Amino acid sequence: MSEPIAPTPPPDDDESRLKIYFLPNLLTAGNLFCGFVALTKIVEARPDAPDFSETIKLALAFILLACIFDLFDGRVARWGGAESPFGREFDSLADLISFGVAPAFLVHRVVLRDVFVNEPEIGWFIASIYLICGAFRLARFNVLSMEPGGSGKDFLGFPIPSAAALVASLTLFMMWIDEKNFAVGYLRYVLPPLLLFLSWMMVSRVRYPSFKSLDLRATRTFTKMLVIILFAGCVLVLREKILVFVLPLFFTAYLIYGFVRPRLSRAWRREIEDEDDESES
Repeated sequence: MSEPIAPTPPPDDDESRLKIYFLPNLLTAGNLFCGFVALTKIVEARPDAPDFSETIKLALAFILLACIFDLFDGRVARWGGAESPFGREFDSLADLISFGVAPAFLVHRVVLRDVFVNEPEIGWFIASIYLICGAFRLARFNVLSMEPGGSGKDFLGFPIPSAAALVASLTLFMMWIDEKNFAVGYLRYVLPPLLLFLSWMMVSRVRYPSFKSLDLRATRTFTKMLVIILFAGCVLVLREKILVFVLPLFFTAYLIYGFVRPRLSRAWRREIEDEDDESES
């Protein structure tokens, strides 16, 4: 006599097990939306059109705005205890569009399309190197963050949002120098070598501070607080002039800091990265 067959349990509702937190994913969606608009403007820009500079500037503004959304989505999730695998994967997909595809399209549209007129596939290949390295960078970050101990307080390789912000801010600075002749000038030829260098830096083993331990509720010294307030005031008052200089300098300094960081003393690193003894231990 055969034993009765046990009833098959109902399948689990996979969707009910997903943790989708509203505010962090809303910020990530804002990041993705900005990347889409930036791509749209880059595709619409025509070098022979009178509004070419304004269209490119608008695309650059949306790339930089996507960086702001990306800056806060992870921090909002950590502050509210709302980190989840879904949010991490969604953030990586948004980053690949806003900080991978958009800068690659930008450099191809502004420079590579005109350089390789007879062999356009060369321009496609150069731009795709940045995109592929960015995808590798994001995939490696996701794998490391799932291991015991997570990704720690450091980024392995130059972060792709910082790479995109450096390309966008430097392009904005070059357009400020020679806006009338930027579409046909020589300054734009800086972008392809920069794109290739950033491609290598993203997949390198140079470590960068993630500033995940930065606590906005922590106390600051009087001098440091005064400097922060004065700097924020200057940015608000002179935003149209000072941001053109501050943004490329800031992201260039962050890029160089990865090379200088191992040679700094522990005290200097703790001061620059704004870490306290508790987080360091």
